[in-house]
Amino acid sequence: MTDLAQPARNGGLGPVRSGVPWTTALGNLLNLSGPLLVAPLCVLAGLLGFTTYASYGSDAALGIAVGAAAVVAMAQTLILAARPRLLEPLFGGLDRMYRVHMWLGISAMVLMILHQQIEPDFERTVRETGLGELAEEAGEVAFNALLVLIAISWFRRVPFMPLEIPYQLWRFSHRFMGVLFAIIVFHQFFVDMPTGVDPSLSVMLNTFGLAGVSAWVYTEFVAPRLRRREFTVRDISRHDDTTAVTLSPKGRTMRWRPGQFVFFCAPDAGFSEPHPFTIASAPRPDGALTLSIKGLGGWTRRLLDALRTGMRVQIEGPYGRFDFRKGGARQIWLGGGIGITPFLAWAESLTETERRTIHLVHCVRTPEEAIGVETLQAAAARNPRFSYQLIATAREGRLTAERLTEMAPFAVRDADLWFCGPKGLKDGILKGLKARGQTPRRVRFEHFEFA
Repeated sequence: MTDLAQPARNGGLGPVRSGVPWTTALGNLLNLSGPLLVAPLCVLAGLLGFTTYASYGSDAALGIAVGAAAVVAMAQTLILAARPRLLEPLFGGLDRMYRVHMWLGISAMVLMILHQQIEPDFERTVRETGLGELAEEAGEVAFNALLVLIAISWFRRVPFMPLEIPYQLWRFSHRFMGVLFAIIVFHQFFVDMPTGVDPSLSVMLNTFGLAGVSAWVYTEFVAPRLRRREFTVRDISRHDDTTAVTLSPKGRTMRWRPGQFVFFCAPDAGFSEPHPFTIASAPRPDGALTLSIKGLGGWTRRLLDALRTGMRVQIEGPYGRFDFRKGGARQIWLGGGIGITPFLAWAESLTETERRTIHLVHCVRTPEEAIGVETLQAAAARNPRFSYQLIATAREGRLTAERLTEMAPFAVRDADLWFCGPKGLKDGILKGLKARGQTPRRVRFEHFEFA
């Protein structure tokens, strides 16, 4: 199962060839509507800022413009961090929503720097008040502190150096951003500004400011109580360096589709910060689910040592739009290492009546690392249209595009490719397929990071 230190994953849309049905093209357009919406809002704030204060000089107008765009960008960053389910389809999945969240934060940082360098000066045109001076000083402090926290989030892994900012510090930087943004909103509300200008900009900034602060309050204090469900650890099964943890619901059950993921935490074991994991099983009548967790980082290794049967844990979700049933009649599922987990859930959900022809390839270093073999065997026995192949790279060499085309029971160029695993494997396979004229009809993949 995939554990993400930075929760950004699930259902990324890869290249699409011509000839894809119009329903797919319409879905792709819908997936882009989210990213195409957030940027124009920042641009609109900047244009309003410039035109509203153009009469006070180009420097003042530009300073207001970049500051206004920064406020709107940061507000949207906090709104997306709340994981609003209604917006997820507009981005094509939570992974894409979080990527937009990341770039909005980076954009806000750049705009804040520009705002400080071109800070508008209205001292000769406004009457200064004590509250206005306080708002100005508070904004200065908050802008500087927010720049530091955004930089920590951006440079979690120090470029070109084997250093990594501790997860606790990285997480703190995210949690504290809302407090600093609230101070910036206070700055926006009360800083001394010229009177008699068009109020449209103020209305827009006040609206986004309050929305951003409200989203942060919801994320930190309301969502954990409303969204999380209680589960109990029913079984812990260790296989090589991967552990399957089966959870049973306490109270209300959760409905999910195979391929989705959840945010998991174990407060009783001292792990109160939620981390995302793919559900490695299909929905069951009793509501139980299985997470396959590999100790890839400090957090996951400590978690696996601390979990005990009967322990109370919490689940939030489900999230994600990684769903093979939205694909075509021929499909290749390619899982690298622990990236097999969504495909295990898919395979378990296959019935005898499934009409798609599916070939799964699982790449591991050694045969002992493979998990879920029994699930794949059972799926192949139920449905002759499903087949799978295990590639042990330490013994057979790495998987290449040439090998993939040879082992597939149909032409790869006529199939959809679903991928979950290391980015290098995906990029290498797609590059090789393109060189051989075997680019798949459509490529869907999950973004994830090891932690």
